[in-house]
Amino acid sequence: MVFHMASIDHLLEELRRGKIDVSEAKKKLLTLLYKDLFYAKVDISRRARRNFPEVIFGEGKTISEIRKIAETLIENGEDVLITRVGKDVYEALRDLGKVHFYEKAKIVTIRVRPEPEKLGKVAVVTGGTSDIPVAEEAAITAEFFGANVIRIYDVGVAGIHRLFSNLEKIRDSDVVIVCAGMDAALFSVVGGLVDAPVIAVPTSTGYGISLGGLSALMSALNSCTPGVVVVNINNGFGAGYFAALLIRKMYNKK
Repeated sequence: MVFHMASIDHLLEELRRGKIDVSEAKKKLLTLLYKDLFYAKVDISRRARRNFPEVIFGEGKTISEIRKIAETLIENGEDVLITRVGKDVYEALRDLGKVHFYEKAKIVTIRVRPEPEKLGKVAVVTGGTSDIPVAEEAAITAEFFGANVIRIYDVGVAGIHRLFSNLEKIRDSDVVIVCAGMDAALFSVVGGLVDAPVIAVPTSTGYGISLGGLSALMSALNSCTPGVVVVNINNGFGAGYFAALLIRKMYNKK
């Protein structure tokens, strides 16, 4: 484990001089603690600050790098969530414990702690079937961090009656995640029909002028419906994480 020693010296001096109390010193100390692996500096105090542990973004990392980061988190009593990985990573980590691979979401999870109590309800909605991989990344992430999730897929505006027949289930949710590509009109439509926060996830689904999801992103950012917030293109993880944070605040859980 590594500390920034100059920062520690300053922190202790503030404590000695009575400028901060022990509780404040502890909070500040938790911002300085990490495990240095050279290629990664693993934030092993993140749960103490944010209630959720550090997550591993798998894309661009070697399997050996992912494994060592995962082992570091496990050694410090943390659950592990790894995004954007394939079955090869799952096979390489299977011996580490309670390991699961979610193929659609491209997520591997490793449970060390008891599963968190499931709270609230997050509805994950897609415009089409092609948006489901991004939606599953959102759904698995939200579930991993303790939210109940319902999935309502392929209810886009091209056949809007499909949305209306599922509307009561969506309205009964605390947070709604909407994943849509192409014209992405579904964000504004859903936002105008529910009283819950709506998280828009633009996807790269679509032909030529959709520009790899840029059109959907612009549609989300230009939504005429208040109460719709936006994450980046295909960022199901970001949406699921944010939804889980909202749920924990709503239910006053630390």
